[in-house]
Amino acid sequence: MLRMVRDLLDQQIIAAQGRKVVRINNITFVKEREDDSEVLHILEIDIGVRSMLRRVLRGIVSPSIIRALQNRIQPHSIRWEFLNMLEADPQRRVRLNISNKLLEKMHPADLADIVEKLGHEDRVSIFNSVPAETAAELLSEVDPGIQTSIIESLDTDKAAAILEEMQPSEAADVLSELGEEQSEQILEEMAQADKEEVEELLEFPDDTAGGLMDPGFIALPEGSTVSQAMEELKKNQESVENVHDIFLVDEENRLRATVPLAKLLFAAGDTPLKEFAIDPLLSIQPDEKQDRVAEVFDKYNLLTLPVVSDSEELLGVITVDDVVALLRQG
Repeated sequence: MLRMVRDLLDQQIIAAQGRKVVRINNITFVKEREDDSEVLHILEIDIGVRSMLRRVLRGIVSPSIIRALQNRIQPHSIRWEFLNMLEADPQRRVRLNISNKLLEKMHPADLADIVEKLGHEDRVSIFNSVPAETAAELLSEVDPGIQTSIIESLDTDKAAAILEEMQPSEAADVLSELGEEQSEQILEEMAQADKEEVEELLEFPDDTAGGLMDPGFIALPEGSTVSQAMEELKKNQESVENVHDIFLVDEENRLRATVPLAKLLFAAGDTPLKEFAIDPLLSIQPDEKQDRVAEVFDKYNLLTLPVVSDSEELLGVITVDDVVALLRQG
């Protein structure tokens, strides 16, 4: 019981179903029989005024008066199985058996709302306890200032694992806010392919199209057919949910056409992709400012916008999600 008082009472805890952070005021146990002996299990915790009242008045007024006052207040309790502890101190004497499955099942945007309400140590605790993929989705949703403080506090290998799971443009944004030494250390821990993509993006200022673009896209020779496009999509199943368009390029990787993916769903396999090309062909150069990017997306109602060099070489693609994130920050 003493350990429960120390480790649970007044501690912050995540109510996964309500998607919020609460503070424990009281603990309710249930007595159950197991293997010919009676044991106590935590049934629920109370986060309301009712339990707080009992704790504040205990020893000051009689138990009967406390009960009379409590009877006028509705209890506010949450079942233990719907809660997730925040374990920030790895050195504490009592280790709690904590499952993070509830956190992993929450939508990243909901979990981000929770993280932004926590103290720094609790934020870092969550990022250390969830898989890198979940942490990457979560990091993409939190405020940029909080992103930096979290990455700065993580071990280098953990930070690298999280950034590898993010979109290269988002990872580059995070690294650009770190000190040069720490940024280099994290890059050295990243897989070579991911490192090269991020380093390429770091060459562009944050407030330009080049800083927004993602080097991951699907480009095919301009003479390709629908069936060839479908084969290429199968090879990229992990990222296909973020693909809106297929780009056609010539032998020198110069952009020649943009083909909406939706137009291919009911097309015959031998149909040339260029028959479905968007007219006019839109693109932007990497040194264009972000305001101009947003204007083009708004004017033409785009889902994607290819970024090309002076020689029309396809460098990357900006998606509508990137622009929405940009507008939120503004």
